[in-house]
Amino acid sequence: MTARPDAKYFLSSYISPPDSLSVIAPRHDQNIALWRSCDSRVELVRVWELERISGQKHHYWPLFTVDRYNRVLAELLATEGLSLEDVSSSWGTPGLPHHAEIKVPAGSEDFPIHSLSHLYSGLLLDSDVFRNQTIVGLAVDGRPDFGLDRTGKKYWYAGCVSHKGDVDFAAVESPAPIYDAASAEFGKEPGTLMALASACPTEIAFDTDAAVQALQLFGGRRIPLLDTLPFVQAVIRAAESQLPSLELDSRFTEQEHLQSAVMKVVQTACELVMVRNIDRLLSSGAVDPREAYLSLSGGFALNCPTNSFLLRRYGFKGLLIPPCANDSGQALGLGLLGFVGEGLLPAGDFQLGTPYHGSPLTDVEIALRHFDDFIEDVQDFTDAQFVEDISSGPLVWADGAAEIGPRALGHRSILADPRSPRAKDLLNEYKSRQWWRPVAPIVLEEHTGEWFEDPWPSPYMLETAYVRESKRRLVPAILHLDDSARRQTLNAETNPLLHRAIEAFGLSTGIPMVCNTSLNDKGEPVVDTAAQALNFAIRKGIAVAYIAGRRVRLRTDARNQSPVPTRRHDRREELFAGQEQDRDLIWDSWLESGYSTTAMVLLSRSPELRDQGLATPDMVNKLADVASSRDKSGTLDLAAAKHSRMFGPTAFFDTESQEGAAF
Repeated sequence: MTARPDAKYFLSSYISPPDSLSVIAPRHDQNIALWRSCDSRVELVRVWELERISGQKHHYWPLFTVDRYNRVLAELLATEGLSLEDVSSSWGTPGLPHHAEIKVPAGSEDFPIHSLSHLYSGLLLDSDVFRNQTIVGLAVDGRPDFGLDRTGKKYWYAGCVSHKGDVDFAAVESPAPIYDAASAEFGKEPGTLMALASACPTEIAFDTDAAVQALQLFGGRRIPLLDTLPFVQAVIRAAESQLPSLELDSRFTEQEHLQSAVMKVVQTACELVMVRNIDRLLSSGAVDPREAYLSLSGGFALNCPTNSFLLRRYGFKGLLIPPCANDSGQALGLGLLGFVGEGLLPAGDFQLGTPYHGSPLTDVEIALRHFDDFIEDVQDFTDAQFVEDISSGPLVWADGAAEIGPRALGHRSILADPRSPRAKDLLNEYKSRQWWRPVAPIVLEEHTGEWFEDPWPSPYMLETAYVRESKRRLVPAILHLDDSARRQTLNAETNPLLHRAIEAFGLSTGIPMVCNTSLNDKGEPVVDTAAQALNFAIRKGIAVAYIAGRRVRLRTDARNQSPVPTRRHDRREELFAGQEQDRDLIWDSWLESGYSTTAMVLLSRSPELRDQGLATPDMVNKLADVASSRDKSGTLDLAAAKHSRMFGPTAFFDTESQEGAAF
């Protein structure tokens, strides 16, 4: 692609700002979006998730200087035939070339731009729906980033009712801090805990309704985690007291029983908070949910059981959630919010269309040559061969542009036969996951109603649906404990080759679906390139990989002839490594100005404190001392220690670190 003379190009980015703010306002799950505007049409050209490029899960390592930013941006734009000179405006990261302030919609001034960005990433998935329908919208995540706000905000989480593009904003509560508290207590990511809740049958008695009534989770002056941590700790104590009297499944560890029991209560609590939110919005906007869409965004929108629970409870017309609902979708939302501020949306047209806006496979031939010693042969795709291959065992599937967001949606996937329980076991082995982790199905959209009780489309794997009773015995590999599955529906227009492959499998077996899990190892981002995909297949002993529509048969005896790769394939670590000297200068400048590490954490969370004309080092340090003395749980001191560990003098760029998971 080269720059079109009749178009304008824009960048939106969610990256840690360079220079002095790089260690004060760091961001995780960093991402950049490239946009094109022509006539009245807005188009998302590409999304770059930095973790896919760097290999650092939840990429949190800053680019500390403008020069380093310019180098990375220039490389990314060059892949699209563009340069920084082709960019008209850049939203989302102060200090970048062509940076422009985002003009927020009237009536939204009480909310952080971070939350508004999430909100609009769902509201404007389809501008035609936005202009012509009623939408109930909620942005629900853990804690907003305040990097773009000049003042503190009354509320943390934005909701709204939109009638044909006329948006009335309202504060909502986020249940995400309940999950965050459980994640902090158990040391596991929310996704793992969500899976464990439905994997193990252990339950306890707990008055969740009464406990949730006492929670107020709007954010603002009262940090939600201060309330949700005691709530989760109370549930843990209840579980610890009840477990000894319960008959437990011996396949699970004692900790897994405890965590599963607690997470069932946590899940119920989260659903109660969401019901409270939606009831308020429906009442204030006089909305009949059967005549409205539900838009969810923010990290909690990845909670599939809650999404499906709300659809069933209220009967909304449809669900609007971007595939990158968490902070990996901030660049998407910031761009849409920027276009709204400039008047290009919602008057113009935008449809996300597909999830395939990530980096394309451009290294196929190079990768085939690199791994030639391990390749038996390369053939074109055929229906019959695919059916034979997937019936024999799991296979690697990499095709086209990568998905955006944390879920594999059929372009960077490991696929398997859903008829075989052994298939699920192998997928979990390949990914070094717990044996009980469920795997998701990709089902042909036109057959969804035959196999699932909820017949509506779910293109981004953001809902759970119950498998019809008559079909359950046929697909044991995809079933959760409650006979549900986190399905993705697929149509021929969105992904023609994979649709053709699954259709062939369905014609042969009577089952129009396959197992699907993301193509990555434990602690690794989803693979981005053909070389990374082949490396994974060879290391794991997978016999067949489909790369850009070509069947690559790998030599299973190559282990005796050539050294098998012992580590993941290299990514672009050099773009991010070697910045320690720049970081030290920035870190030391804050310390030399008189700020303590705890004060630096407070600065990261308060726009007013970052205004050094209003807040002196002495003032911020005193506030930090007072906050630490009042913090009986020690969370602020722990945050300061972690901040120093991640960005201070001993830190370095590390693709093995899991620090970003709870950042």
